[in-house]
Amino acid sequence: MRPVLASVDGSPAAAGAGDPAALLAAAHTVAGIAASHADQVDRDAVFPDQAMAALREHRLLGALVPPEYGGAGASPDTIAAICRILGGACASTGMIYAMHQLQVACVVDHGIGSAWHEDLLRRLAGEQLLLASATSEESIGGALRTSGCAVNVDNSTDNGALHLLKMAPTISYGAHADGILVTARRNPDAVPSDQVLVCVLKPDYTLECVSGWDTLGMRGTCSNGFRLEARGSVEQVLPVPFGEIAEATMTPFSHIVWAAVWAGIAGDAVQRAKTLFRGQARARPGVLPPSATRVAEAVAIIQLMEGRIELALNRYRQHRRGGAGMSAAFALAAEMNSVKTSVSTLALEAVQTAMLVCGMAGYKHGTPYSLGRHLRDLWSAPLMINNDRILTNTANLLLAERSS
Repeated sequence: MRPVLASVDGSPAAAGAGDPAALLAAAHTVAGIAASHADQVDRDAVFPDQAMAALREHRLLGALVPPEYGGAGASPDTIAAICRILGGACASTGMIYAMHQLQVACVVDHGIGSAWHEDLLRRLAGEQLLLASATSEESIGGALRTSGCAVNVDNSTDNGALHLLKMAPTISYGAHADGILVTARRNPDAVPSDQVLVCVLKPDYTLECVSGWDTLGMRGTCSNGFRLEARGSVEQVLPVPFGEIAEATMTPFSHIVWAAVWAGIAGDAVQRAKTLFRGQARARPGVLPPSATRVAEAVAIIQLMEGRIELALNRYRQHRRGGAGMSAAFALAAEMNSVKTSVSTLALEAVQTAMLVCGMAGYKHGTPYSLGRHLRDLWSAPLMINNDRILTNTANLLLAERSS
């Protein structure tokens, strides 16, 4: 049996705590399970229960939690590597894991010092809780830095009872999560950009499904629309304004982990193409198959994505060390936006090139070289916060950076 590690307070810790190699080995084990169910998850648009059970068994949901709270204290680099491994096996599993770790990162970066959130970190590591996110809103769409719903607080109670109601057009895997991080206006009188991030756990909220999730790809993320009503206490509000959380953690880290998932999907597609190409070459020794240049092109695209993600991780590490001025903050935001737009485009290009290598074997379902699922899943990439919106935002950032 796999040994169970313990943190300093005696609670279970993530497998391979402090050891990236052990975490990645566990991720490869989970990926094998995820891959064996990926086609069924996609076909039936069901949550990847088997992969999620394996993630919990190997204690990877708490990998980002610091060791003093029972986690492995994994670096952003290690989390991105795990996202890529899982994405190559099952896109939905990889994206769910990436979104979950994004929520954990928000709590780790901005909740330490708050007793409620520190206890949440211990529970995340000990119970392997799964966190979702509710940022979009029916009347606003996907505008991250705008909220319509508001936090209502009853200050007549001892703990400041909290209530909020949000109509969310999508909450990825919301029905399967153990908790949700919800954006809302600070109070009913606040302007739409004066936001907070509220952590609510399953006993605190109810979800009423208001729309389904019958999509082209990423079908296993089960991103239904919900009427979310939550009650709790004001201590569940992260102590930092959401604008700061979004700028420092949510936006840059989301683009990195999403890009890692997309790179994983594209990498698996190109690996299938390489396998077919090598088989063709073995069948006719001395004769280079006509797809040779396409294979070389696809591999080069994967290398471009890998380099782009590594550069983003380097910049993110520098950013986390602190000391950046306003101009550097604009530069970081522009670079992270560029990671999202470039990798989402390159990943699709890589799979389409791999499809040309695999031909009908890639076009058909049920072959070792089938690429339909990869292509459909990756069409979500330029649409998750639409690339056109991000490019416009990047242009504005570049203007601001130049004039600062």
